[in-house]
Amino acid sequence: MQNQKKEISKKTMLLVTLGICMSLSIQAQEISSCESLSVFNKNRKPDLGLIISSGDAETVWNALRLAVVAESKGDSVVIFVVNKAVDVFIKGDSKYDVFKLSKQLTAKNVDIYTCATCAKARNTENIQMCTITSIYDMYDIINQSKKIISF
Repeated sequence: MQNQKKEISKKTMLLVTLGICMSLSIQAQEISSCESLSVFNKNRKPDLGLIISSGDAETVWNALRLAVVAESKGDSVVIFVVNKAVDVFIKGDSKYDVFKLSKQLTAKNVDIYTCATCAKARNTENIQMCTITSIYDMYDIINQSKKIISF
């Protein structure tokens, strides 16, 4: 009787483990399906490409301030937000007004993109002032821009 309980317990654990693995596999497939998105104009040649990955609101704010200065000097600027920087654009910060600078930049035709996979990992597709796209567009931004700065 005790051997039967152990056998049932082993089978139960195996089924639970298998179920968890299948669930994670399905989630990974859903996230990776975002990689087909593309909205960046491949013919565009920005003067400055900013890649923002820091989750520190002050760092994101300063990156956007640099974009404002570059744009005011006549440079075309494009921004790609990835990793923990996505959280800053979702939540905002009372001290460092990322939303205000983002609005100022988009009003001047500066494109701000964000990673669809990063957005999906955070269970959202609504990231303030950002156009959802893929890591492939990040590659194109890096490839097409005259200069790249990463924060």
